[in-house]
Amino acid sequence: MNRYPVWKYAIIVVALLVGVLYTLPNFFGEAPAVQVSSAKATVKVDAAVLERVQVALDGAGVKPDLLRLEGTSVRARFDTPDTQLKAKDAIQKALVPDAADPQYIVALNLVSRSPAWLTAIHAAPMYLGLDLRGGVHFMLQVDMEAALTKKAESYAGDIRTALRDKNIRHGGISRNGQTIEVRLRDEATQTAARNLIADQFADLQTTSVPEGSEFKLRATIKPEAVRRVQDQALKQNITTLHNRINELGVAEPVIQQQGLDRIVVQLPGVQDTAKAKDILGRTATLEVRLVDEGTEARAAELGGGPVPFGAEKYLDRNGQAVIVKKQVILTGENLTDAQPGFDSQTQEPTVNLTLDAKGSRIFKDVTRDNIGKRMAIVLFEKGKGEVVTAPVIRSEIGGGRVQISGRMSTAEANDTALLLRAGSLAAPMEIIEEYTIGPSLGADNIERGFNSVIWGLVAIAVFMCFYYMLFGVFSTVALGVNVLMLLAILSMLQATLTLPGIAAMALALGVAIDSNVLINERIREELRDGASPQMAIHVGYERAWATILDSNVTTLIAGLALLAFGSGPVRGFAVVHCIGILTSMFSAVFFSRGLVNLWYGGKKKLKSVSIGQVWKPDADTAVAKTN
Repeated sequence: MNRYPVWKYAIIVVALLVGVLYTLPNFFGEAPAVQVSSAKATVKVDAAVLERVQVALDGAGVKPDLLRLEGTSVRARFDTPDTQLKAKDAIQKALVPDAADPQYIVALNLVSRSPAWLTAIHAAPMYLGLDLRGGVHFMLQVDMEAALTKKAESYAGDIRTALRDKNIRHGGISRNGQTIEVRLRDEATQTAARNLIADQFADLQTTSVPEGSEFKLRATIKPEAVRRVQDQALKQNITTLHNRINELGVAEPVIQQQGLDRIVVQLPGVQDTAKAKDILGRTATLEVRLVDEGTEARAAELGGGPVPFGAEKYLDRNGQAVIVKKQVILTGENLTDAQPGFDSQTQEPTVNLTLDAKGSRIFKDVTRDNIGKRMAIVLFEKGKGEVVTAPVIRSEIGGGRVQISGRMSTAEANDTALLLRAGSLAAPMEIIEEYTIGPSLGADNIERGFNSVIWGLVAIAVFMCFYYMLFGVFSTVALGVNVLMLLAILSMLQATLTLPGIAAMALALGVAIDSNVLINERIREELRDGASPQMAIHVGYERAWATILDSNVTTLIAGLALLAFGSGPVRGFAVVHCIGILTSMFSAVFFSRGLVNLWYGGKKKLKSVSIGQVWKPDADTAVAKTN
């Protein structure tokens, strides 16, 4: 009756093993480390940089505990902070010879001390949030009006070009805020213009506005298109912020949308607010210029002469000099999109650019007059320019769609498209809220938070063991397994633990032990009604399961509502809360019954169970049941 098959015990053993393995990294702590990341969008951190770091450390006589390439950065782990500082100086000297123009950022950091065998199975500790580790918090307000105005200005230029191509005469096109007004002379021309806008500009809606003897056509952006423009602006700004924050060496930054026009940025472990502001507010601009093909320019590229008058010298991604003219043909404001692709004829990787109407006209004229010459795309960051690519103009390019190709790999095409697309913010932002949490306060929060969970667990364990005897011990073990599974799942998900998460962990203890209380009381009721111990255990678990399921499902619904509609600390609480409910159902019912079956299931002539005092009513005071 009260026996588990072997496969159920196998599930329990596997779950415990996985829980222990993925919880272990949280107990190893963090070690001082040095992180090397790119200071410029055009500089990549790869295996060659890893080798240079190794050589620098060997030269300084510093041996790291761990040195590896992680994504787009190199991390070296050390034993002590003194070794960390010595290593930083050595790496800084090797990789950043010119402090005024750094190619790499060498930052102090903390990494997990987990052994290599745990890392090999992707077992990593939970990240600590801003309130536990310390750092800086920013609330950024995105100027959506500027984004919509920019989009309306682009539409105005596109409409002007489309009307000229179709030989539709007009009396002028102006932009009033986010509204585009087209003046026309007669009703037939107005109808033709309206049909043209409806065919070529699906995101615009038009209305006719009579004005004296003239006709005016007013075009506005549709509400669904407005929301799409706002979403795109937010997503591009978030992507750009991610690229910039990588320079700070933050282990797990929080960059998320809040509301319709705000972005929350949390940087755990960063204490230099001024540096963080500098990175977040950095501007990246894009310029298109012609390459100087003169004899003096050629000599300057080879290092044999000065840069000619009216030209400037920049380096490309391979470190080769390129002499470009000072005259700027196009800027990043004329670029609306950049996507990687492949040439339809040669199947070579390409970068496909989309220009606005103004940029299309300029680009068409320049390419027509400069066939066979090179055109350079220069990215400026922190006042320093670098040539992203310098392709040869093969023919006149019109229509606003430009294809860049030539000796690029697929990865380089993706990188170039990302640089051109997300090199600058889609809409301006301003910091409307900021505060700093010191590391000492974070450490105090960790200590107080975990003490509350531990002492709560101890108090529950003492009460359960005293009140329910051996069954209380089973409940306490199941409660410990619940905490273990909760920590393991959070670590597997690489969740960020915050103070609300610790509060949810404490609440999960109460939810989990409540299930065990229901089970124990059900068993007591069956014993009180005269059932045998084996039958009481069986029926108690069966009847309690329906009640436990109902109560946990309703609680889970509330947690899912918090997860769906909440943000920030509320979502952090909801994640731990929902996972805690699921793990409590496993530990309180499945695991605890496994313990009970293992202890009592093999006893055929069981006369009593250790579940505390079972109060039975006396025969004299018993209330008779009537129909």
